[in-house]
Amino acid sequence: MEKKMTNDRNEIIALPREKWKGTVIPMVTRSDSYYDLEMHPLDSGGCVVSLTRKQAEEEIVHTPEEYDFPDSLYQDHWEKAEAFGVVGADGDLLACVEVCPEEWSNRLMVTELWVSEELRHQGIGKRLMDKAKEAAVSQNRRAVILETQSCNTNAIGFYLHEGFELIGFDTCCYTNNDIGRREVRINLGYFFHRDARRR
Repeated sequence: MEKKMTNDRNEIIALPREKWKGTVIPMVTRSDSYYDLEMHPLDSGGCVVSLTRKQAEEEIVHTPEEYDFPDSLYQDHWEKAEAFGVVGADGDLLACVEVCPEEWSNRLMVTELWVSEELRHQGIGKRLMDKAKEAAVSQNRRAVILETQSCNTNAIGFYLHEGFELIGFDTCCYTNNDIGRREVRINLGYFFHRDARRR
């Protein structure tokens, strides 16, 4: 009986826009390591980029209060977003994934993925990511894409384990000193078929 109650509590359900729009996601990043990004120009005119995991001198912490636009569900620029999540008995959001199609490239973007402290290490993140992949398959998308940060090494490890790979980076996405802040935007992608093309 106890097992059934746990499963019911952790059921992933649809989070309709009309109810959940604007719900702030308390996304806090804590890490004792980071991926250092270095660019080395070549004599031939090219450039070699390296990402090396390094130990931080002190814990790296980023909180929603640092940003003008904290993470929230159904932000206006994600017009066709849909969200799924785990809701507690008191109606509080405990975990969620939000996805939105990028129509021009026929990819599905994971715009939010968050699991509360109390639900971590229970496979909820994997189940939410599976939900995103299922949505991509049902929409006949060629890939799932997302962004994370070079200091979010736990998330990067999770995404790599889920089959994602590096597809790009942006060294000035958040500030003009993202490399120095150890918070470089990292873009990752999961491909369903290597030969799939934009439609």
